[in-house]
Amino acid sequence: MKLGFVINDIATERNDYTTIRLARVAANRGHSVALIGLAGFIYDSDGSVRAHAHVPRSDSYQDDDALLAELQGEDAQAQRICVDELDVLMLRSDPADEVNERPWAPNSGLLFAQLAALKHVIVLNDPTHLTDASNKTYFQHFPEEVRPVTCISRDPDEIKAFIAEHDGHGVIKPLQGSGGQGVFVVTPESDANLNQMIDAVIRDGYAIVQEYLPGASKGDLRLLTLNGRPLQVDGQYACFRRYNDSGDARSNIKAGGKIEMAAPDEDALRLAEIVAPKLIRDGMYLAGLDIVGDKLMEINVDTPGGINMAEELTGVDFSSHVVADLERKVRLRDQYNRTLSNVELAMM
Repeated sequence: MKLGFVINDIATERNDYTTIRLARVAANRGHSVALIGLAGFIYDSDGSVRAHAHVPRSDSYQDDDALLAELQGEDAQAQRICVDELDVLMLRSDPADEVNERPWAPNSGLLFAQLAALKHVIVLNDPTHLTDASNKTYFQHFPEEVRPVTCISRDPDEIKAFIAEHDGHGVIKPLQGSGGQGVFVVTPESDANLNQMIDAVIRDGYAIVQEYLPGASKGDLRLLTLNGRPLQVDGQYACFRRYNDSGDARSNIKAGGKIEMAAPDEDALRLAEIVAPKLIRDGMYLAGLDIVGDKLMEINVDTPGGINMAEELTGVDFSSHVVADLERKVRLRDQYNRTLSNVELAMM
């Protein structure tokens, strides 16, 4: 199998990223692997999609550190590859990391991915629907039952009115972004700073304001889904609790959050069941559900992470399960003479 990963840039990859874990496992299983930065795509004069990519030189790596050290080493060089010849292209770049310096990059990557899908490369998550999911309004298309009460606006008065309706409590964050960047938790005690919080968010676009879920003070549950269903291997779910004991209200790992082993409860599994039809319809092969109590805080479809963390907590090899599932999809594509659509292949 020829497997490509679209990343922000090889220089910003880290050894605790799910992408590096999947790439190492795939390479160790004998597959050809290529990592493509968002600036590396080429639409060639012959109509093919090519890219400058970093390709692992070995077929066996002891750990993620070994693979990353090679890819980021001083002697590492990018190779010119034909993206159209890949079997699978996994979209693993984080749009939030590009907002300030390279706002053109995420959409460009999706457009090249759409071209690759036309050549029967299996692109995951589906690039057409992923374009529609490029900001948090995508969340509003899921059933109201799973979502906190929400307001989206750039009008400070509208935002203040929403906070007032919820007794001075709420969460304000950018409509585009992830990893806890620009997220403010509002309480009656922080009212004096409310104007500054609002200004900090709306200067870059729309703000999304949600009701504050009291359970969030204890962290949230990250439940990974594959093919629209909770990722489970040998009865063990790819699930963990994220929390922050430093006084920071954000539990995101990038914001200093910590993790501990957890199993999805009845509420979490019910939420996963409710959102499954839309994830399946949209070709959202790998997703991360962020859950507080009986509500979803967010659905991460851009670059859902945590497989490596779930593996370290449980000892279960979720990565090999994912790579084996990709192998199965490639077989199905070829058995049906490449007549199945990208969305069909993404979720079967």
